[in-house]
Amino acid sequence: MIDKIVQSAADAIGHVADGATVLLGGFGTAGMPDELLEVLIEKAPRGLTVVSNNAGNGESGIAALLKAGLVGKVICSFPRSADSYVFDELYRSGKVELELVPQGNLAERIRAAGAGIGAFFSPTAFGTALAGDRETRCIHGKSYVLEYPIHADLALIKAERGDRWGNLVFRKAARNFGPVMAMAAKKTVATVHELVDLGTLDPESIVTPGIFVSHIVKIERTPTLAGGFRKATCV
Repeated sequence: MIDKIVQSAADAIGHVADGATVLLGGFGTAGMPDELLEVLIEKAPRGLTVVSNNAGNGESGIAALLKAGLVGKVICSFPRSADSYVFDELYRSGKVELELVPQGNLAERIRAAGAGIGAFFSPTAFGTALAGDRETRCIHGKSYVLEYPIHADLALIKAERGDRWGNLVFRKAARNFGPVMAMAAKKTVATVHELVDLGTLDPESIVTPGIFVSHIVKIERTPTLAGGFRKATCV
């Protein structure tokens, strides 16, 4: 019987080697797998390459991972925001390397890894410093830059609902990057707020099929006195 539900986030993530490449889903703070990141920090692998839309906010999530000194390189499309001071300090002091990738290219490079595409041509970075020394080509009169896939050892993503096979449904902007990241990693761990019986999820609504998910962990949302939600905890 296939059952990908794991009670402990630590067990779900398992061993993470030094120098691993880790994909982190979400869009800014929406859909960021904070609970899994807390466990990753406790495991303390060194020299990680982190791939995400941004480079952290405040001192939680990706910023906490950076502050712990576990990241050697960040690959992202939006490294600076009003509260990205942890990354700013590390980058300016030369302690963290940055690979800046336009957002569309970032998503496509991750998708290409999951789809088995060796490389693709994109016009986005042509004529800019972002093109680096990569191959360029003129196709039908338009200039393109050769882009390579981003493969990963581990993907940590957050979904809304899931079943024991690992089928996932996301909530709004929390869906960004999660589906393609699940396809591009050797191992994918997802958190969900709701576990449902097989057959409950409408097949037409499933965004990430369970074949791309290694383990799934349920987390609870804790109501606050104001009626909002505090940070979820693993159960």
